[in-house]
Amino acid sequence: MKKQLLLLALASLALFSCTSEQNLVPKQGMIITQSATLHQDTFLINAKDSLHSALIVEGENITVDFAGAVLDGGAGKETPDQFSGTGIVIKGKNITLKNATVRGFKVAIFAEGVDSLKLLDCNFSYNWRPRLRSIREREDFSDWLSFHQNEKDEWLRYGAAIYLKNCQNALVRGCTATQGMNGMLLTNCNDGLFYNNKFHFNSGLGVGMYRSSRNRVMHNQLDWNVRGYSHSFYQRGQDSAGILVYEQSSENVFAYNSATHSGDGFFLWAGQSTMDTGEGGCNDNLLYKNDFSHAPTNGVEVTFSRNKIIGNRLDGCTYGIWGGYSFGSLMLGNHIENCRTGIAIEQGQENAIIGNQFLNDTVGIQLWARASQPADWGYAKNRDVASRDYQIGHNRFEKVRNPLKISASKKVAINDDNQFTGFEKLLVAEQPNSDFYFVKNQIVGDKGWNDAASFKNMNPIVKQLQAPHDMSGAIRPYAVEKLPDGMETALSEGQLQGRQYILMNEWGPFNFEYPSIWLRNIEGDKYTFLLLGPPEGNWKMVNGEGWAGFNQKTGNFPAMLIATKKEGAESLSFDFEFIGQAITDQFGHFNKKGKPFPFGFMRFEKKLDWQVSWYNYEEATDSLQHYEAFKNLKTQSPVSIKTTDDLYFAWWGSPAEGVSEDKFATFAEAEFEIELGEYVIELTSDDGVKLFLDGKKLIDHWDIHEPAVDEVRVKLGGKHKLEVEHFEGGGFATLDFRMRRVRE
Repeated sequence: MKKQLLLLALASLALFSCTSEQNLVPKQGMIITQSATLHQDTFLINAKDSLHSALIVEGENITVDFAGAVLDGGAGKETPDQFSGTGIVIKGKNITLKNATVRGFKVAIFAEGVDSLKLLDCNFSYNWRPRLRSIREREDFSDWLSFHQNEKDEWLRYGAAIYLKNCQNALVRGCTATQGMNGMLLTNCNDGLFYNNKFHFNSGLGVGMYRSSRNRVMHNQLDWNVRGYSHSFYQRGQDSAGILVYEQSSENVFAYNSATHSGDGFFLWAGQSTMDTGEGGCNDNLLYKNDFSHAPTNGVEVTFSRNKIIGNRLDGCTYGIWGGYSFGSLMLGNHIENCRTGIAIEQGQENAIIGNQFLNDTVGIQLWARASQPADWGYAKNRDVASRDYQIGHNRFEKVRNPLKISASKKVAINDDNQFTGFEKLLVAEQPNSDFYFVKNQIVGDKGWNDAASFKNMNPIVKQLQAPHDMSGAIRPYAVEKLPDGMETALSEGQLQGRQYILMNEWGPFNFEYPSIWLRNIEGDKYTFLLLGPPEGNWKMVNGEGWAGFNQKTGNFPAMLIATKKEGAESLSFDFEFIGQAITDQFGHFNKKGKPFPFGFMRFEKKLDWQVSWYNYEEATDSLQHYEAFKNLKTQSPVSIKTTDDLYFAWWGSPAEGVSEDKFATFAEAEFEIELGEYVIELTSDDGVKLFLDGKKLIDHWDIHEPAVDEVRVKLGGKHKLEVEHFEGGGFATLDFRMRRVRE
């Protein structure tokens, strides 16, 4: 099929209006006002920036069938963080867009105020996503996301495959969005149906909601929407999620979705208006028979709200359910396995935890209250936030080290045939509880059952353990019928599962479809790599730098490669070649069967000897108003000093004894010798930072800012000196220096 390349400047083209149903060849800035079918070709159209769109569909009762045509805005842009503009803007009523492929834009689809919009069987993959700065050994704080505000469409800075605003009764079915940042974002959208979609392997969100209610999100694959994870190093997810529900989004149904291997499987927060006033919340949402397993942080997070979490699977998460400040919520019939904590609720009230199965968790249920509330929380000032009034019944705890960890709580009833077996200590009570009831439970074994203080004023009844209760009858009143054409969303039997298979590179999660290599372990001079890729074909090593030997140089996927590092080597690299089945890489580039596909690995391990000094500063030496006086702090004796071979700091308070939590200065310098070549220096800072190389200023980001990255490319060789100046104005602070060699 011959492809048409329409590289047209936006300013030089007049808008074209379609006035009758016909086949169309789209032009830059075209407005489609009637039903139409597009030619089956690839159209490269460049929307210059986020204020411009390639196409506009506007009117009423319109159907636009792309018939497999591709709208591509990525011409001439090498990486997805360079994508800009909007692919298609939709305005009007009762508009259907189907069979479209839109890629290479900051936002693929933007619809505002469209009643009864339909997006059917479209592919919105390979759109904008940022370069991630976190690396294997440590996370970079510039990668953290914030979805707290979207009153002025702040979420648009993160891009989206689909962004719907004020769209009522929308239907999105059979659509795909992968290898971008966000799948579908909704703001002020109500009464919609979103099902049979694949929004997976993105670096932000699968589905995000803001002030959106009474929607049904069902039968979707929302797996591997994740960032901020490196197995055995860090696992905070950086606020990525399979499903995000924010700011007064209520009465939604989430059923039969798979949202595994995401930062949070499901992340719900009441919103800033609730935090300020104590009123409202994201209430009365139903989570029914979803799989939220293998979340780096929480399988389900529901906070400051009232909801129902029923019949879900939560396997291999840090927390199965995190329900801080939740109230009147029901957690019924969930399967919670291999979690650090099954259900954790801080400051909750009137919650019911009924009929759940806890298996191989470290802690089963944890309830507690903090000593004091943050002074700036209107929520705590306007509401009762005591930890109180819990009903815990008909749960099964099997091989859970500490089934119950309950502190500073009152009116907790643990009764009605909870079953405990294989525990170490049944109850941990670090602070006294009051009005605490433990009766009519079934317990096997007395290990840990001798803590008289924890069980004071209780009447334990020990019975022989019976078979687990059948919760189907209890769940039935909340049952959600499967949609007649709803797809099954369980991960395939052959799919690698578990958090160890959350594999991140600088563009997001690996989707197992193209050849790749992953460093898994370093032990002395032995480096162990995992090679993954398509099953049909062979890989071979074509080059390697910095290695003394390997256990193999060719093979099939998957494979384990063990390499021995040369003594003193600082630049380590591999070049591989795969020949086999057809593949699509992480940028959406197609590689036909039998064509060699290159892939590789590079790591730069040079360590610098940094001398770090800290100083407190006052108004007279304020970094922004009096820079020269600030710089002259170096002539004084530092408050604290440190030597390190890794300039990486994250400060939530004072960086060292005697140094203020806010208004402190950091000065660091290093002299080093390096091999001739070209290098990239990255410097993450919060707040201001300056970087000097041999006395020449290379980076000057001297203001108050959240964690941000500055990057510079330099030629080095021989002896050099680096100097870093940093100031912290207040709050969180970070300083992170990284250097890598550019391969020729």
